[in-house]
Amino acid sequence: MSKQHPKPHVAISEFLSEAQEIIEHLSNNLMQIDGDLKQRNEADAALINETFRNWHTLKGLASTFGAEALATLAHVEENRLDDIRMGRVALTPDILDHLFGSVDTVMQALVAINTAQDFGAAQHLLAPTPLAQGAAAEPSDALEALLPRTLIPGDIAEVLTEYEEHRLTANIEAGRAILKIHASFYIASLSTDLEAITAALKPVGEHITSLPSDEASHPDQMDIELLLALGRSRAELAEALTDYDVRIDTLIPENAWAMFATAVDATPLSEAGMSQLPAPSATASAASNAELDAVPAPTDNRQPPAAPAALRAPTDNGEKLMSLRSVSQTVRVDISKLDRLMNSVGELGLVRTAISRVSDELRVVAGRRDLAIELHRIVRGFERRLADIREGILEVRMVPVGQMFDRLSQIIRKESRKLGKEVQFVVSGAETEVDKLIIEELSDPLMHIIRNAIDHGIEFAADRQLTGKPEAGTIALTAYQKGNHVLIEVEDDGSGIDTERILEAAIAAGNLLPEQADALNERERLNLIFTPGITTSSELSVISGRGVGMDVVKTNISALGGIVEVQSEIGIGTKFTITMPVTLAITPALLVKVRDNIYAIPLNTVAEAMTLKPEDVRQIMNTETMTLRGQTLPLCRLDTYLNIPRDGAIPPGSRVIVAALGQRRLGLVVDALAGQQDVVIKPMGDSISRSGCFSGVTDIGNQQLALVLDTAAAIEEFFMSNDDLKPMMMG
Repeated sequence: MSKQHPKPHVAISEFLSEAQEIIEHLSNNLMQIDGDLKQRNEADAALINETFRNWHTLKGLASTFGAEALATLAHVEENRLDDIRMGRVALTPDILDHLFGSVDTVMQALVAINTAQDFGAAQHLLAPTPLAQGAAAEPSDALEALLPRTLIPGDIAEVLTEYEEHRLTANIEAGRAILKIHASFYIASLSTDLEAITAALKPVGEHITSLPSDEASHPDQMDIELLLALGRSRAELAEALTDYDVRIDTLIPENAWAMFATAVDATPLSEAGMSQLPAPSATASAASNAELDAVPAPTDNRQPPAAPAALRAPTDNGEKLMSLRSVSQTVRVDISKLDRLMNSVGELGLVRTAISRVSDELRVVAGRRDLAIELHRIVRGFERRLADIREGILEVRMVPVGQMFDRLSQIIRKESRKLGKEVQFVVSGAETEVDKLIIEELSDPLMHIIRNAIDHGIEFAADRQLTGKPEAGTIALTAYQKGNHVLIEVEDDGSGIDTERILEAAIAAGNLLPEQADALNERERLNLIFTPGITTSSELSVISGRGVGMDVVKTNISALGGIVEVQSEIGIGTKFTITMPVTLAITPALLVKVRDNIYAIPLNTVAEAMTLKPEDVRQIMNTETMTLRGQTLPLCRLDTYLNIPRDGAIPPGSRVIVAALGQRRLGLVVDALAGQQDVVIKPMGDSISRSGCFSGVTDIGNQQLALVLDTAAAIEEFFMSNDDLKPMMMG
């Protein structure tokens, strides 16, 4: 079945929501830039770069939705900001006025699109108008262009982007010291910790870039070198880094360019030497200048283009003013606010249960039957409204996985180019919706899997030709919903995983004894890649090779109540399958009783429940099992798993909860069922959470708490600890 495209008004609504947010960022950035120019006659380079990216994002958004006139305008403004951030054009008050005018023009275009519900309604507003040429930056002679770059070490210059090299050069020319700050981060919290130290450095200088270091402080850590152009004193830098264990080296001292220029000036370069200097790119500047002449802009008296008549209101003097009302009907909400709402809905569920219990008690009280019936009717209405609220909050939390896939496509392009490999990225199921929280938490694990696929899986073009494969490798990302779970598959057509090398690495790392290796089947050998410190790479690379990434993948996915499975065939490729719950916000749970305790089992992991007859239980080796529809189902006594003392055989009347996750099935034996309830899972204290048996705790009413079983962890632990039935149970 072909994918259905959204109705036109739905597409326009989505476009307006995204576009207005970008324009708001643009306006805020321009206001800050204007303030900087007025206060210190210099704009913040990071703000100019962010403004450039805003226009780039708007261009891509407009192109995606078919708003070609707006995409053309955004493209021209993007080029203008690129010239400014690269120092090819000076940012003058006139150009800043023009940028403000362009933002106003786009706002008027959005209003017109919203009013007519047609992208073509803004065409006349975005028609190009003449603009005076912006001032070019003062040109440097060949020597001045050469000197700052001469001071940059070659190994660093090779990995810098054009913009990073420009900012580094500009700071050297300004006489600032360039420092190299060496820091170590745990892989599991790399992104958050790196963001924190970058924020700490912002008040004392300009963060140029972050580069991976070849040093390895610890097997579970990654070393990063941050390049900082110091704008304040060394004492202020030390104070900013008080909470961080770092090493600071001076890459380029203060005023190095002036001192070097003086030294070189005493020995003029020969004509031959001058001819070897890199010449500035005239083609890029000429093309950019040509586009500047066609930029839509305010007129000479700096007045923005007039708004459509329908959008203007008369004033006392007859002048028309544009409305400031928003064109978007969308509200973007912090996920933490939705979490608080969902917690409140969970509490209301407890209130509902309590009122229902009171209603039942009133039925047996003489003379209170009419009141009980009326209260029951009110409770039923309350339940319906509560269900509507819960469903509405869940819908708000759901976002398409395509948002994450788009970010991953950038990773693939960047890493493949870095390694000199050709990689095609194929996506299907991007419209599949998942809880926003799960999307964010899955980003890093998927990034690890994809980076490993590019580095270790996809071969170089020449090697692929020798094996009859296309020169370009393929990484396919697929998402689809299956019941209450979402499955995400990452598949590549690379060289596959060599399980013999995995075994050798596991033995070398001390995770496996040689005599244990022979007893492992193919699936178990593949699963060794998820153990800490395992890598088949003979040398470290910028992308991977420390043996920590796949360990983090499994840990993070398990923390979300999911599992990750791997299949691979030498010379054919590898496929990772991640199974995740659709949402973690509110969970229907089955309440079960084990001895005198009540536990909650998430219903999204429950396939069915049944009574267990003693004669159905049979022993295979050291594992209790039963036959379910012709298949052998291993049994796990929940009291034994939770270390609850009990003697003897399984009590009569016990129940079996068939827990299912991916392709695995496990029968959890409990004493009795205690009902079903929607629960909000809350975190536990450190002493309980370290046990690994539970994913949280929930309030089940009547001043009772129930621990929520981590079903994924239970299934994983059971299969890993039962060697006898692995071939049968793992499939």
